[in-house]
Amino acid sequence: MKYTNPVLKGFYPDPSVCFAEGKYYMVCSSFQYFPGVPLFESDDLVNWKQIGHVLTRPGQVMLDKINSSGGVFAPTIRYNDGRFYMVTTNDTTHENFYVYTDDIYGEWSDPVAVDQGGIDPSLYFENGKTYFISNGYDDFGDAGVVQCEIDIGSGRKLTESKCIWRGSGGRFLESPHIYKIGGWYYLMAAEGGTEYGHMITCARSRHIWGPFESDPHNPVLTNRNKAPYIIQGVGHGDLIQDKNGSWHIISLGFRQIHIWQTYHHLGREVFLTPVSFNGDGWFTAGRDGTCDEEYEIEGDFIQKPLGTLSFSNTDWSIDWAYLRKPVLSNYELGENRAVLHGSGITLFDTDSPTFIALRQRDLEFDMSVNVRLQGDGIGGITVYHTETEHYDLYLSGGGTAELRLNIGGISQTNNIETADMTARLIVRANAFGYDFYAECNGRTEHLGHGQTKFLSSEVCGGFTGVMLGLFAVGSCSAEFTDLKVEYK
Repeated sequence: MKYTNPVLKGFYPDPSVCFAEGKYYMVCSSFQYFPGVPLFESDDLVNWKQIGHVLTRPGQVMLDKINSSGGVFAPTIRYNDGRFYMVTTNDTTHENFYVYTDDIYGEWSDPVAVDQGGIDPSLYFENGKTYFISNGYDDFGDAGVVQCEIDIGSGRKLTESKCIWRGSGGRFLESPHIYKIGGWYYLMAAEGGTEYGHMITCARSRHIWGPFESDPHNPVLTNRNKAPYIIQGVGHGDLIQDKNGSWHIISLGFRQIHIWQTYHHLGREVFLTPVSFNGDGWFTAGRDGTCDEEYEIEGDFIQKPLGTLSFSNTDWSIDWAYLRKPVLSNYELGENRAVLHGSGITLFDTDSPTFIALRQRDLEFDMSVNVRLQGDGIGGITVYHTETEHYDLYLSGGGTAELRLNIGGISQTNNIETADMTARLIVRANAFGYDFYAECNGRTEHLGHGQTKFLSSEVCGGFTGVMLGLFAVGSCSAEFTDLKVEYK
């Protein structure tokens, strides 16, 4: 059957995957958003359903007052002896830790810290032993992919941390994973930085502690020289064997807004690339070591479209996300409505405003929602990337519908009067921009346009993507009903 990349659209970076109990499970980075580490399930590696999050309790992860793109980096999911493990880094606290569960649909444990530095940790299990792998510096001051053996019950190190591979020469060696295939230990990693030079590289050894020999054909997967194709930044992957015995790399990548406009605003998405092993034991990804838009693979499946999202077909605890450490008493979340109570914290603050959001999942969509505002403040929709870059369409307690475009500390505001502080707020988007409308007083008014490139990672920096949020600020309550996000 044929599938189209990305297989999971929107801001879901740093994917890691495992196979257990007849299904595939995947986790992705969440950075400053809570709950942390979205968790997905699939029957075919192409269609992914979010079934929850891994870090669902504030006590599991510190997100209080962190900057955008701080917090939870690059998780790895593994399954061993009937138990699931997720290991990750809180880059703000510089702590590597793992949590575990025996019920993939249930709660995960409190965090277990591991005293090894670096980021992008991974676990490898073999013969009753557990190996902990990350990037960074070992106990002797050597930099590269670093490994130690740990006690999986306590996280205590059983050996010194040792550098086992220094990479193929690219900058920012990260995302190390180890697999044993056909008598070889394969070490796959990412290099080049998670931008246009991103790539996946590989090494192998007959022994878990090395020495590891670099693949002479490195990188094994990259789109860095594949121009002017839309798919770029491919890297940070995990190797997975499917039910038919075929191998694949599931990785991040991003889509430019146009072949000649090098901006991306949806964040890093999930791509699937077939892998074939060669006669010499090394493997080749894709047709030529690059990730394409379409592939034909074995399997009986139909790739499902995004369709239209609403309050009734999304789950507040699964599909939606808060910023940092939310004050849950500010939210009344029902089956077909939401009431958000504002506070003095704004969207410009590195704190937790009254804000709940869906990820923008594709380039073209229409979003609309009815808003009724009570009190002195503002409430409405935000197209949000960072504290300094977001487009806000809202009702004001002063009796107006307003559009505020915020780029790099500069704001522009347009407004129209409303009769009773109620309106239907509308956002229409394509690859290049967002158009904002307010339907009130018996007419629909166009309040303005904001270009997508000013909400791109190339402008905003960091590692996240655009979120479509509902928010309230000030001494007010904003009631939202009849939400529709229709993807084209």
